[in-house]
Amino acid sequence: MRALQGQIQGMSPAALYRTAAALPRTDAVSARARIERLETLLEGAIRVPGLNTRVGADALIGLVPGIGDAVTAAMGLYLVWEARNLGASRLQLLRMLGNVGVDAALGSVPFVGDVFDLFFRSNSRNLKIIKRLAR
Repeated sequence: MRALQGQIQGMSPAALYRTAAALPRTDAVSARARIERLETLLEGAIRVPGLNTRVGADALIGLVPGIGDAVTAAMGLYLVWEARNLGASRLQLLRMLGNVGVDAALGSVPFVGDVFDLFFRSNSRNLKIIKRLAR
């Protein structure tokens, strides 16, 4: 640890800036941008012509029997993890986990679950919770 501190203290401001710029962005603004991009991908990536609605990867991947809903649940849990990192309360995290759980449980029912995935957008609900957290 002391060796690392010595390296940092010996760096010029320009070198320190370049090093910091190369690190992954974990600030709140970057996290919210990642969350919004993932929500768009999962819930509204493709416009369905004639129906005036959008369908995302959540509904499409959920069509794959067996693992589709597990994969989309894992992606939904990533949103919960990001909310935890942003300082969401336990109640907010429980609500988000409930949304992901309902989506995964009912989405795994053949045929009925696929229709359910079109109307119950757990990731959009979770994004709303995260946006309320930002206020």
